[in-house]
Amino acid sequence: MDHNIANLRHDYQLRGLLESDLDPDPLKQFRLWFDEVLAAGITEANAMLLSTASEGRPTGRIVLLKDLGENGFSFFTNYDSKKGREIEGNPQVALTFFWKELERQVRIEGRIAKTSDAESSEYFAVRPRGSQIGAWASAQSETIPDRAFLEAKTDELTARFEGQPVPRPEHWGGYRVVPDYVEFWQGRPSRLHDRLAYTKKADGAWKIERLSP
Repeated sequence: MDHNIANLRHDYQLRGLLESDLDPDPLKQFRLWFDEVLAAGITEANAMLLSTASEGRPTGRIVLLKDLGENGFSFFTNYDSKKGREIEGNPQVALTFFWKELERQVRIEGRIAKTSDAESSEYFAVRPRGSQIGAWASAQSETIPDRAFLEAKTDELTARFEGQPVPRPEHWGGYRVVPDYVEFWQGRPSRLHDRLAYTKKADGAWKIERLSP
């Protein structure tokens, strides 16, 4: 055992989380926490771990939350990527947010589906031009020979779209995760953390339960 790693620990002290603190709607509760994260000035507060699974083998990667509405959590990516292929085969996914500065974590589970073409095009239109061209240049998750290959492809596309708007490629767009489980975790001393979980019932209402840490 690497004892330097084993000795890494932090005792969470900032605050607690009680049932009386929660909004009955987990999406509204998430918004309350997210607004606090933004107010704290945390860098890339919208970074989230997206977990997918194919044939029982899980895969995780960080993506960026780009919209939070009453129906769920949205992000944008390449539909032909590894995550896109896994989503196509299994639309059950998980999201995880961790904001260490506030000693908080949120776990989300639910079903994912593509956003509308209109939503995807609307967001693509406001992306930086370099990111728009990057969406064309990158066959995400595919093997390429070297960095020079990617840079040459980018230069080719930059010239191709010079003087005109960059259209959204058909393989690029949004996904929305509609949750049926949301867990709010607040760090507490001695690893006796607060964990409060929302589970969606058959009638659409949310049940809130406290979980042992």
